[in-house]
Amino acid sequence: MRIYLIILCYLITLSAIAQDRDSIERLDEVHVKAYFNRQPILRLPSTVGFLSRRMLDEQQPQSLVSAVNSIPGVRMEERSPGSYRLSIRGSLLRSPFGIRNVKMYVDDFILTDAGGNTYLNALDAGGVSQITILKGPEASVYGANTGGVVLINTSDEDSSSIRGSLVGGAYGLFQQNLSLQKKWNKVNLTVNQAYQKSDGYRNNSALDRKYVQALPQWNYSDHASVKAIMLYSVMSYHTPGGLTELQFLANPRAARPASGSSPGAEDQKAGIYNKTLLAGLQHEINIGSKFKHVISYTGSFTDFKNPFITNYETRKEQTAGLRTYLQYSGMPLLSIPVEWEIGYEGQRTTSDISNFTNLGGVKGALQSADQITNNQQFVFSHVSFDINKRLILEAAASINFYNYDYGASSLSISELSTVKFDTQFMPRLAMSYKLSEKVALRASTSRGYSAPTIAEVRASNTVINTNLQPESGWNYETGLRMSLWNNRLYWDGVLFKFDLTDAIVRRLNETDEEYFINAGRTKQRGIESQLMYWIVPEKKTGLLRSLQFRNSYTFSSFSFSNYQDEDADYSGNRLTGVPRHVLVSSLSMRFPKNYSLFVQHNFTSSIPLNDAGTTYAKKYHLLQAKASYQFKVSAQTNLSFFVGADNILNQLYSLGNDLNAFGSRYFNAAAKRNFLAGLTVAL
Repeated sequence: MRIYLIILCYLITLSAIAQDRDSIERLDEVHVKAYFNRQPILRLPSTVGFLSRRMLDEQQPQSLVSAVNSIPGVRMEERSPGSYRLSIRGSLLRSPFGIRNVKMYVDDFILTDAGGNTYLNALDAGGVSQITILKGPEASVYGANTGGVVLINTSDEDSSSIRGSLVGGAYGLFQQNLSLQKKWNKVNLTVNQAYQKSDGYRNNSALDRKYVQALPQWNYSDHASVKAIMLYSVMSYHTPGGLTELQFLANPRAARPASGSSPGAEDQKAGIYNKTLLAGLQHEINIGSKFKHVISYTGSFTDFKNPFITNYETRKEQTAGLRTYLQYSGMPLLSIPVEWEIGYEGQRTTSDISNFTNLGGVKGALQSADQITNNQQFVFSHVSFDINKRLILEAAASINFYNYDYGASSLSISELSTVKFDTQFMPRLAMSYKLSEKVALRASTSRGYSAPTIAEVRASNTVINTNLQPESGWNYETGLRMSLWNNRLYWDGVLFKFDLTDAIVRRLNETDEEYFINAGRTKQRGIESQLMYWIVPEKKTGLLRSLQFRNSYTFSSFSFSNYQDEDADYSGNRLTGVPRHVLVSSLSMRFPKNYSLFVQHNFTSSIPLNDAGTTYAKKYHLLQAKASYQFKVSAQTNLSFFVGADNILNQLYSLGNDLNAFGSRYFNAAAKRNFLAGLTVAL
């Protein structure tokens, strides 16, 4: 921590030097769309993390990992290129790969399916313009989850542009991105196209992804609009598999080798092949001056193949979803502004899942074939009172219904068995109070609930586990936000307490097949802090045209409070997969003639790798940098170049550990020091 004290003193000195007339001009206040309307973040009753277009552009473009990990309380992992995991204020025990227990939307359309799975890796990182993350249970408005909600935008409204980029780097990295945003009188159109490939740092870790998305919007009257989405992604990536600590230290680039009668990852050509098509249509209309109605439909189809060590799995998944709400905004009582929404969301996902013998990446004999249909729906209501423009009182609730039908693929729908979970009432109460014009206090309590996903009910052991129960719990938090000195400094701090019952955790049997169990109760206490400070606000003179310091800190005191698995008692152990301390700091600098430099440091403390707490991944320091230069080719054309470096300190670390791995194969080595470069043309 000594280095951070030195940096802090240095920044204070720079700030004092920079107090000229340009540097005290008022900066724009931060606004985010966390619920139904865009709001000033200072008064928002929820704990929210956000990444703007500028923040994302500062990062390296081929992945969202380093940007997302700059948000306190959020951890994103990449075991190999394209293999993402994401957790918010919790463990990754439920996610051997993919994203679970987090609800996600892209451009207001539902990305998460009814089975609880989200194919975030189908999206191209370069096509994302903004990310908003609501941390903690938000089931009252966005459906069943205990982790949080991620809202992704892929277009900048009210702008017209053409933008193309090329990126190349170490380990065969190549990324091409083309985006078109066009605005006519009543029509907005955004089209994103991208291609990305990489050989990967490790053997058997190559990635190939093709992606296209169109987002048209027609404002056919002053009061109504229609928006649509079409997204298609074709992706394949190889999975190198976990290594033991000795293998990890001896040759971190190796794929999982053969062991006994079990073949290695390269022998089995282990990997993921995913084709996903998502389409949706949304209609929005203002009815008079006080009412608004929104209705949207989202449909998706996924063709998924996964040759693995033990078998070859195929899935055909079809999802249909509907979300609608009616909003009232007015002052019906004592001249107090009121906003009230009442709505419904429902989804249905049908999955045909088959497992075959894996003959070196080729399907062999059929082992099992099942059909699972998940049905998830909820009704919700949300009301907010703004009293004297100082106190916001917010109440929300939802009633959640969830069931799934299952059976052999040869059975008809009427012959399938049904598992139905109890109807769940999910309340949320929150408040925000302005202590002054620049400081606001907030507090909230909410109940989270998350049913097991398809991949947990029917894991790689191909057994449908009807005994697996949802997890649920209450979350309590209080926080303080401040925006000082003409918005030059923004700070957000929060303390939270979350007690989870029937937590779902992953286990592996002696044949390396996974299954899931309920692990009793967990106790999760945390502190999150986020700071943004314009040491030198943007100006047109001087050597240093702008300097922004950003810092986030996460303290996670997470443990099992009551967890016994057969004869083993893990009560009191740290929650698997969660580092206790994460500290991320960055400097963003701009110089004359549009030169810029971005530097980010990430410290992550040790991470328990099994429930017994006997093995830990070591702490690590990640340092990355990106230098850019932009100039005008013509009045309408901008050209920019960048060079970047990742893992500058050349750390040996695992960014995505296999938790509770059989045979102690916990480690997935991340790339050592590497470089990349790229150029962007904007019209």
